Amino acid sequence: MFKHLRKWFVTHFFGHSRQRARLVSKDGRCNIEFGNVEAQSRFIFFVDIWTTVLDLKWRYKMTIFISAFLGSWFFFGLLWYAVAYIHKDLPEFHPSVNHTPCVENINGLTSAFLFSLETQVTIGYGFRCVTEQCGTAIFLLIFQSILGVIINSFMCGAILAKISRPKKRAKTITFSKNAVISKRGGKLCLLIRVANLRKSLLIGSHIYGKLLRTTVTPEGETIILDQININFVVDAGNENLFFISPLTIYHVIDQNSPFFNMAAETLPQQDFELVVFLDGTVESTSATCQVRTSYVPEEVLWGYRFAPIVSKTKEGKYRVDFHNFSKTVEVETPHCALCLYNEKDARARIKRGYDNPNFSLSEVSETDDTKM
Repeated sequence: MFKHLRKWFVTHFFGHSRQRARLVSKDGRCNIEFGNVEAQSRFIFFVDIWTTVLDLKWRYKMTIFISAFLGSWFFFGLLWYAVAYIHKDLPEFHPSVNHTPCVENINGLTSAFLFSLETQVTIGYGFRCVTEQCGTAIFLLIFQSILGVIINSFMCGAILAKISRPKKRAKTITFSKNAVISKRGGKLCLLIRVANLRKSLLIGSHIYGKLLRTTVTPEGETIILDQININFVVDAGNENLFFISPLTIYHVIDQNSPFFNMAAETLPQQDFELVVFLDGTVESTSATCQVRTSYVPEEVLWGYRFAPIVSKTKEGKYRVDFHNFSKTVEVETPHCALCLYNEKDARARIKRGYDNPNFSLSEVSETDDTKM
């Protein structure tokens, strides 16, 4: 009881004072910024304008969307007003009764703006219309119609692509809050639970991880974000998963694992970040998506396993209780991987046994020296 109270006290009162730097947040966003980028390199973002618009946040995208339409309507409104002014169609010029204007019923800048709006969005009220009097007005009408179609196609396509991006599908893939280390199949493993909140599958799913830590090379070079591959598997392999129910993926801590030299006492003092990736193809749209999350040493629990989450009802259906999705249960676990392998070697030696070639058995005859 005292152990759990001490752990709770340390986590809630001292855990926030030591915030580790994370490259990837729990929801998969990358915490990185680029500094001192050359102006020429910034221009490349405008060359690839489609990707730039898709990557914008919604508030900036809607600002561009509204500004593009209002700006084009007002710009062409000024051009229509200029056509009417040059052709002397406005009331201040007092046109004669037989005068045929370029555009009917344009009396000022406001009416020119309304005509520009009606033309570009093809409303067609019928009150204002272009006549055959001016070739300039006909050319301007054609030009605004073509440009309006381009703006509509680009903006509507960008919004539709933003909504239907596979990134949104990744929001329905969730990872457990903590990773745990315990024995699985007689081996010490690091386990993570992942769940698909939709009934539609991710086709060709692939799970892998990267361990990020600061290392110093033999030449003295310090690498801040050195990446080490972490292989995650499930009992059926790490590819082509039948991802309809929550899965527990695990990494075997063996001699080739970077966790092999860690122990339960030294794990909280380690400086690393474990980033886990799940790649797959969305079944409904055939678009690829990637889900990622990360774990720091404080989020890796040594000596725990995940509580059961799948059960079977009386009706024969399988029920997933997400209340226990991140719930852990304390289990007996070796405090280091080396101890587990040494224990296995010792048991193997006892089972096999060893012959001592220098051992010799000498028979001793028993004599009865007791005299009656």
